[in-house]
Amino acid sequence: MEELSHWIGGRHVKGTSGRFADVMNPATGEVQARVPLASQSELDAAVAEAAAAQPAWGATNPQRRARVMMKFVELLNRDMDKLAEALSREHGKTLPDAKGDVQRGLEVVEFCIGAPHLLKGEFTDAAGPGIDMYSMRQPVGVAAGITPFNFPAMIPLWKMAPALVCGNAFILKPSERDPSVPLMLAELLQEAGLPDGLLQVVNGDKEAVDAILDNETIAAVGFVGSTPIAQYIYARGCAAGKRVQCFGGAKNHMIVMPDADMDQAADALVGAGYGAAGERCMAISVAVPVGEDTADRLIEKLVPRIEALKVGPYTAGTDVDYGPVVTAQARDKILGLVQSGIDQGAELVVDGRNFALQGYEDGFFVGPHLFDRVTPDMDIYQQEIFGPVLSTVRAKTYEEALGYAMDHEMGNGTAIFTRDGDAARDFAARVNVGMVGINVPIPVPLAYHTFGGWKKSSFGDLNQHGPDAFRFYTRTKTVTSRWPSGIKEGGEFTIPTMG
Repeated sequence: MEELSHWIGGRHVKGTSGRFADVMNPATGEVQARVPLASQSELDAAVAEAAAAQPAWGATNPQRRARVMMKFVELLNRDMDKLAEALSREHGKTLPDAKGDVQRGLEVVEFCIGAPHLLKGEFTDAAGPGIDMYSMRQPVGVAAGITPFNFPAMIPLWKMAPALVCGNAFILKPSERDPSVPLMLAELLQEAGLPDGLLQVVNGDKEAVDAILDNETIAAVGFVGSTPIAQYIYARGCAAGKRVQCFGGAKNHMIVMPDADMDQAADALVGAGYGAAGERCMAISVAVPVGEDTADRLIEKLVPRIEALKVGPYTAGTDVDYGPVVTAQARDKILGLVQSGIDQGAELVVDGRNFALQGYEDGFFVGPHLFDRVTPDMDIYQQEIFGPVLSTVRAKTYEEALGYAMDHEMGNGTAIFTRDGDAARDFAARVNVGMVGINVPIPVPLAYHTFGGWKKSSFGDLNQHGPDAFRFYTRTKTVTSRWPSGIKEGGEFTIPTMG
């Protein structure tokens, strides 16, 4: 059986803690590898190497750092198929979806090539008599990222690329469930010319996370995962004096207005609700049709589309719409919530509980489910299911539908489908959710905008990628400069002004 490693100092390093986690093949339920779980001493050693390598990298001009990213983009494109296959093998998502995972991360790397412009400070000539004022953006030093299982390429790239191009060293703690792709990314960055020691990939569980939060050298920490863990990391990291950004769970609503193109809305819901087996923080998990007639028409369109979904292993290629969920525990949690929906009175319109795939009986597959007449007091509405389950909540009016999205404690993404520009504009302006789609079901911003939710979906005042990433991974230093010519003799005892 393959034994994976850490990536420390520019090379693969075996774990020394004696602790390992199994890496599963979700399609077969078989253990395909073991990954070491780092101890605090292993994490601290990786941080020490990163801290030693960072000053020279931080002093390297931004254009040269950007050239590493240019080469990295070339290598990501070269190895796209290889990365996608490894990702699918450990996560379970289909190959086209895995390539999309890599591609959306690659686009952030492309954005980072603009670092020489994005890192420019400000300058004011003659801010006062003989005085110039300017600002500089300087790296924080050593930063860390704690990333989830559901996007093992995209989110590590969202974290590491901006951090590195800003002049920092970076410690990545990927999910122990699918760790191979992050290790492959480290190899490609080395091939792209990144000096050794600047990127460390340290595999681990909570012990490694706590070691990151407690290490005094690490100045900034980014996290993506569930809301309870996001709150824990944010609180502990901030208490340790770190800059912290944490992105948590989601319960994304899609409002369907009576004037919407119902075929377009149904297609959008099926893709956004069931793609990647629902294991996306931007998945639509709640459909909110406005009016009984709208709801009836929507359900009528959804049922045959959902019943026709093809579920299977990634090796089936394009013949599969979605694959297994990541673990047996995830499968059991999803099915438990489905049962709670039945017990609490929701109408199960499409029942995927008895789904079985010949030859893959031990895989972690979950059939598609569709609930109707869900109410906000039900567990399937309140909790993030993270599976192929779509709940329909019927609203009598637009205001009621808007209220469902606004009143839920999570505020990651939302969407409205309508032909009415006034309704769309009002929805975008009023809804208290971080990312809004208008006739777009998964409104993930492109790399040059920022990604982030509101309410209990996000903790911290800066978002991921886009300009916010450069703000998060740098500190601003402002310099006020005056040269001796024309300076009065004697001390100044009043506060300086520019009058």
